[in-house]
Amino acid sequence: MGDQTYQPSLSQLRAFVSVAEHRHFGTAAARLGVSQPTLSQALAALEAGLGVQLIERSTRRVLVTGDGQRLLGQAKVILEAAEGFVASAAGTGDHLAGLLRIGLIPTVAPYVLPTLLPALRDSMPAVVPRIIEDQTARLLDALRSGALDVALLALPAGAPGLIEIPLYDEDFVLVVPVEHGLAGRVDLTAEVLDELPLLLLDDGHCLRDQTLDLCRSVDAHPLAGDTRATSLATIVQCVAGGLGVTLVPESAVAVESRRAELATATFAAPAPGRTIGLVFRSSSGRAEGFGQLADVVKSVAPGRQCVAGSDDGTVANSA
Repeated sequence: MGDQTYQPSLSQLRAFVSVAEHRHFGTAAARLGVSQPTLSQALAALEAGLGVQLIERSTRRVLVTGDGQRLLGQAKVILEAAEGFVASAAGTGDHLAGLLRIGLIPTVAPYVLPTLLPALRDSMPAVVPRIIEDQTARLLDALRSGALDVALLALPAGAPGLIEIPLYDEDFVLVVPVEHGLAGRVDLTAEVLDELPLLLLDDGHCLRDQTLDLCRSVDAHPLAGDTRATSLATIVQCVAGGLGVTLVPESAVAVESRRAELATATFAAPAPGRTIGLVFRSSSGRAEGFGQLADVVKSVAPGRQCVAGSDDGTVANSA
């Protein structure tokens, strides 16, 4: 066991994180701007102080141990907090610069990125974005572990220790085959979903959960089918092929309707829909920078901008 009074240095933590991320001592050392012996010594001192092996070394490969995987996220969070502290002390605030790992859910990414990435280059040129598309649960896990910096997803995330900034609201639209009896309607109510052959995304997608919650709220029982898909593009192709109908976010309609012969129907106000927002760790120390990022997203948002939200730094409650 390690010394209970041991306090790792930031350089030791940086060595561990860099080796764990790059799985190569030479590359990790170069990224940190130190020699390979210096990197190895820092990592060895960290392991000795903790009494835990973090990295397995061999002549041909570098592996992160189980303990290393368990501690890696915490190490990243500590380094992030330290960097935020130094930036604030230097009077530079927490403006975002350098690598920024942005997570997006699959029902947002294809419809926001075409306008968001150019706007980000223009408004925040110091940011180097890295895009990770995944389902909500995995994005939240990545946020908590430090593998992601910020995520764009449907709110509320309902996870403790995270800050949520609502960005825009968008309605759900019913997509149907062109010859369907509901095609072109603009006065639908949620009850219309009862006994419709409703196609859903696969388990894990928040849009699936939101659709099912909407059905339950009006005691609607859509007809179950065996069709399964992991993307809206596949779902709408199935609709065009006469396999059923589906609900899609308003931002997806223009893109997906170009790919197939489809018709739409909209709901009477207040229409069902969702709120998309920015989520990040309350410990990140970069709330101001993420607020600037939120403004950029709002400037290209496909839906209605949220007028008020928790961009005052309120920590989300546990669901």
